[in-house]
This record gives sequence, structure tokens and C-alpha cells, in this order.
Amino acid sequence: MVKSKTILALETSCDETAIALLRGSELLASEVASQIAEHERFGGVVPEVASRNHLVHAPRLLESALRRAKTDISQVDAFAATSGPGLASSLMIGASIAKGLAIGFGKPYLAINHLEGHLLSPFFGETEIKPNVSLVASGGHTVTVFVRGGGDYQMIGRTVDDAAGEAFDKIAKLLGLGYPGGPVIEKHAVKGDPNRFDLPRSIPDSENFSFSGLKTAVRYLLPALRGDYLADVCASVQAAIVDVLVRKPIAAAKKHDVDLVTVSGGVSCNRELRKKIADACKRHGLELKTAEPWLCTDNAAMIAFAAMLKLQSDVTSSVIEEIVPNLAVAV
Repeated sequence: MVKSKTILALETSCDETAIALLRGSELLASEVASQIAEHERFGGVVPEVASRNHLVHAPRLLESALRRAKTDISQVDAFAATSGPGLASSLMIGASIAKGLAIGFGKPYLAINHLEGHLLSPFFGETEIKPNVSLVASGGHTVTVFVRGGGDYQMIGRTVDDAAGEAFDKIAKLLGLGYPGGPVIEKHAVKGDPNRFDLPRSIPDSENFSFSGLKTAVRYLLPALRGDYLADVCASVQAAIVDVLVRKPIAAAKKHDVDLVTVSGGVSCNRELRKKIADACKRHGLELKTAEPWLCTDNAAMIAFAAMLKLQSDVTSSVIEEIVPNLAVAV
């Protein structure tokens, strides 16, 4: 019987510090330290604050993950880390730790694309990656990708300005709400009328995404409003974003003749998005596969899974490979 390999992965692309251990298809440990409280007072992520906190949290999480997994670090078969896209000062922390451990223990190192981690996350624990159109919607990224199989991707559409998560954050700031914007706008939207304000759906005929016009529309709308409008604005904003996020992957799936749509990334935790895209897939005869909510926000488990698939195909990285903050999904 072939012994399942154990991978230790780090994810430090933005403001979450995360470490996970995966043995075969079994997740032994997944630790995440959030920095939301530190960045909330700034209304967004401050790179220097994020990188300093990674240095504080990583050693503690490493010890905790190994203890929870009941594994000695010498038993790890390979070390992986997110190499991009993300904040350079944050990526450098996780990659440096993983490279140092790989060199110190004489084990392979794997540099993992953060977006690949997300788009594979709906298949977490499975061995087959079926052809699909993947929507990855997170704080800094909104993309659709034609996935032919593990490691075989074709970019379809990407953000030309603000990503969906950025739009939520910036509009929440305009409304005087907290950070991150997605959950707080969703909370207020439950009681609002999504049809009260006719907000733009930018570049509807393009495969790409654009949400900066929505933010600008809200900015110009607010000074004219009086009375109780918060819930209706939030509902209208959410409807505008969700409408675009649903329509474009459905169209892409039809164009590329696939019957499976997958959805991942932090924005995909939005309940209205999940409901609307499930309804749309059903109407169009498409299967929908969504990542579990705990896999949608930044985490190291998805990075470990992506690394495991590569390791099983004998794909590894050089420890001199640099981080790539603007890394895109490989075509």
C-alpha cells in the first residue's frame, strides 16, 4: 500500500495568516488568524500592518497546526505556499517560511497560485477535476476561467478595475458601514428593496468585469437621498453585483459547451449570490458546484489541495522561484 504524502501549506497573500496540513485527501489541520480587527479602522488592508502580523501569527499557527495534526514537522513530505497574486510584502512571508522549511528538511517546495487554490476548492478532497467554468469572486479578484482539468486553464474574463469584493468594501465605506463591506451590506440588504434604485451593470456585453461604475453611481446617488434609504441602497447594490456575477459564468459555460459551473472566493459566501446562481444553473440545465463557505475566504487548506494535485503529478517548484504579486491563472 502506497503511503499518502503529507503537505504543509501556508497562505499569506493578503491579511489572513493560514497554515494547513493535508495527508492525501485527509485534512489534518487548518489554522487561520484573521486581521479584520486590525484593518477595520483603516477601512481596508494596510500592507505593512498585514505583513507584520503575518510574522507574529505564523510561528504560533505552525505549532498549533502540527499539534492538532499530531504530526512532527520531520514527517512532512513537501512544503507549499501561495506565490501570487497578492500583496508582495505578505506573499514574501509565507513563501520564505515554506522555502526555509523545504531547504532545512530537504523536501520539495511548491509555489501555488492563489487563484488556482480558489478555483480548485469546490473539488476539495476529490481526485477528478471535471471540465467547468469557474467563477472566482473575492476581495481583490473577479475572474471566470475555463477549466479543462487540473493545471489546464484558460482565462475567460477578468476585472478591468474594481473586483466585486472591492466594490462591496468601497460602497460600504461610502455608506459609513464597517469593513469588510460584503457581509455588512448583505446584512442590511435583507430588509431592503433591490428594485428601488436602478444601478448600472457595467460592460454587459463583455466577458470581463467592471464594478467601479457602480461605486461611482452610488457616490453621486447618496447626496440626493433623504430619510430611511440604507437598506434599499444595500439591496440595490447587492442586486447589481449579483446579477453580473450570475450572468457571465452562465454565458461562458454555454459558449465553452460545459455543463458544470463552479463558484468560489470570499464573495461567494453571499447567500443571495448562491441562491441566484443556483436558480440560473437549474434554468439552463447546468450543474453547480460551490466551495464550502470555510474554503471560500483565504485559507491554506485550498493551497495544500492544489499542491497535493501537483505533487501527485510530480510537479514541484524551485526554491529560488520568486513571488509574483500580479500572477494570473496560467493559460
